[in-house]
Amino acid sequence: MTRFRGCIDIHAGQVKQIVGGSLQGDDTSATSGSVSTNFTSSLPSSYYSKLYQDNDVQGTHVIKLGSNPENDRAALEALQAWPDRLQIGGGINADNAEYWIKTGKASHVIVTSYIFPQNKFSLANLEKLRDAIGSDRLVIDLSCRRRVDENGAVRWFVTTNKWQDMTDFELTSLNFTILEPYCSEFLVHAADVEGLCQGIDEDLVKKLAEWCSTVPVTYAGGAKDLQDLELVDRLSNGVVDLTFGSALDIFGGKGVKFADAVKWNESHEVRY
Repeated sequence: MTRFRGCIDIHAGQVKQIVGGSLQGDDTSATSGSVSTNFTSSLPSSYYSKLYQDNDVQGTHVIKLGSNPENDRAALEALQAWPDRLQIGGGINADNAEYWIKTGKASHVIVTSYIFPQNKFSLANLEKLRDAIGSDRLVIDLSCRRRVDENGAVRWFVTTNKWQDMTDFELTSLNFTILEPYCSEFLVHAADVEGLCQGIDEDLVKKLAEWCSTVPVTYAGGAKDLQDLELVDRLSNGVVDLTFGSALDIFGGKGVKFADAVKWNESHEVRY
C-alpha cells in the first residue's frame, strides 16, 4: 500500500517549503528574492525530526536547498535528532557521502547532480558513490520535468541544479532497470508542480508504478489533500509512496492534517 513519507526541506539554515522551480542561482542568502516561499519555520529542524520519529514516519528525507553553509548545520541537527533513520540529500558526492552516513547519522544519502555532471549521466560517478557507501545506503533522486514531444507524447527528463537544468536522461523503463542495482530506493520530485499544492502529476505516478517493479519509489510534488494518498495508491496499485510538503499543517498548509496522514500509515500495511 502507498505510504505517507515525510520531508524536511532546509534553505538558508531554516526549515522551509518553497515553490521548487523558483530556486535559482547559488542562493546563499536567507532573503534571496528569487525564491517563492510558502512557509518558513521558527522551529529548529530537530523539532520536525522528533515529530516524525514520535509518529514513526519512516523514509523521511532531509533536503539541503542551496549552498548556504547554515544548511549543513541544520541538516546535521535534524539527522542526529533521529539517528540512522533519516535520508539526506543536497550536494552529495562520493567524497562526502560517508561523512553523512557515519558522522551525520543518516540512514541513506540521496544523489542527483553528482551522477549527472554537465547534464550527462555518468555511470562512473554512480559506481564511485556505490563503492563509497554501498547500494543499500543510496537513494537516487530522479527529479524531473515533463515535456511533450512532436508527436504529442508526454516524456520526463531528469533535472539538476535545483531543478533548473534539463539533462538528456529520460525516465524510461530501461533507464530504471539500469539504475536499480545501484540503489535501495528512488525519489522523484515532479519539479513542474513542486510546492504548488495544485495536484500531483498523475501520468508520472502511473508510469513510476510501471517502471519501478523491484525498488521502492517515492513521488513528491503537488500533493494537496489526503485524497491524494488514495489517488496515488489507486493509480500505482500501492507501489508508489507519497510525500506531502507545503499542504501539511505542520508547514503552514491547510490541505492535510499531519495527524490524518499518520493515521493513514497506521491503517495500511507496510510493504518493506
